[in-house]
Amino acid sequence: MTDTVPSNTAYELTPDDLLAAYRTMRTIRDFEERVHDEFATGEIPGFVHLYAGEEASAAGVCVHLDDRDTIASTHRGHGHCIAKGVDPKEMMAEIYGRSTGSCHGKGGSMHIADLSKGMLGANGIVGGGPPLICGTALAAKLQGTGGVGVAFFGDGASNQGTTLEAMNLASVWNLPAIFVAENNGYAEATSSTWSVAADNIADRAAGFGMPGVIVDGFDFFAVYEAAGEAVDRARKGGGPTLIEVKFTRYFGHFEGDQQKYRADEVARARETLDCLKRFRGRVTETGQLADHQLNEIDNEVARLIDEAVAEAKAAPKPTEADLTTDVYVRY
Repeated sequence: MTDTVPSNTAYELTPDDLLAAYRTMRTIRDFEERVHDEFATGEIPGFVHLYAGEEASAAGVCVHLDDRDTIASTHRGHGHCIAKGVDPKEMMAEIYGRSTGSCHGKGGSMHIADLSKGMLGANGIVGGGPPLICGTALAAKLQGTGGVGVAFFGDGASNQGTTLEAMNLASVWNLPAIFVAENNGYAEATSSTWSVAADNIADRAAGFGMPGVIVDGFDFFAVYEAAGEAVDRARKGGGPTLIEVKFTRYFGHFEGDQQKYRADEVARARETLDCLKRFRGRVTETGQLADHQLNEIDNEVARLIDEAVAEAKAAPKPTEADLTTDVYVRY
């Protein structure tokens, strides 16, 4: 049976924890909305796939992780990067294709990574992340580090053989792995109701002998609770978990997507479901935080993003000599 996780954990977080969580979500939101604006100028090369609207998932999961842990992302990876601690300035430089970027300007948006933070990378291969996480989870298990691996993937990737095989392997080998299905309702332009042969992606967990839970992806606290239980279980040797996070993305599948397959759902979500609004409302109504504390973070993040864009535009591009660097791995 698939469980639906309620949200009742706000009081288990300290004020500092809450401020940090809000900062993460605000940074993701402002970063993505600025990339949306900057991409329209034509200065950013390649494609970008934005995470705005989905912030509570990355923040609610990654708050439980530390340097022992690894994550694998998707083509929509900026939010996961920020939540795992990757420097937003290096990220912005990478998106602009500059040598000061986290991958020296060679990966761009869709392959952004920072192995020093345990962020294995965004991935242009749909369903490419779950097998990687089986590898890192196996390494953590054999080395006894207590680390866990988290694979983020979308509703489209939930149908990929790589994802299903990875979940089976994780159960067979009892790996400390967590599979986070970020169901934003569409695999590109195809509704998940047309492409997923189950009421919920999390229902598939039963076929792999692992727990499956569904959470409201607009509610940071619901994600936080579900992820906390999954991480704790994995660290204690209890094996993998499948978490389905349900929400919607605020922008198209990619920048330039005309989104003719959608009606007014985004406007409704921004107005009534938005994770930042709900977070602010909850913590201020309970007296855990004050508006001025959150406003201060808003201002600090706005300055950070302004600086990130300015520094990225001023940074040098890779040279011809850089073509022959970062080709081979050194151990």
